Amino acid sequence: MATKTLTITEDAYERLKAHKRGDESFSDVVNRLSKSRDNPKKARGLWDDIDAGQDHKEKHQQLGEEIDDHYDEMFGQ
Repeated sequence: MATKTLTITEDAYERLKAHKRGDESFSDVVNRLSKSRDNPKKARGLWDDIDAGQDHKEKHQQLGEEIDDHYDEMFGQ
């Protein structure tokens, strides 16, 4: 597999590093985070591991359902 070398700021590195899960590589992190932007439905659940109040979690769930409904209306899926 071909590779590319990127230069990023220390701040960007720390933010990217904060998104790593287990033994995930930085390439894995970039792929996971960027794929979620291709389809709004894929973004659901990205923040599920954040400890938030129940009210916030309920609103997040409701928003996710609304996004799904809107996406289905737009693209007929």
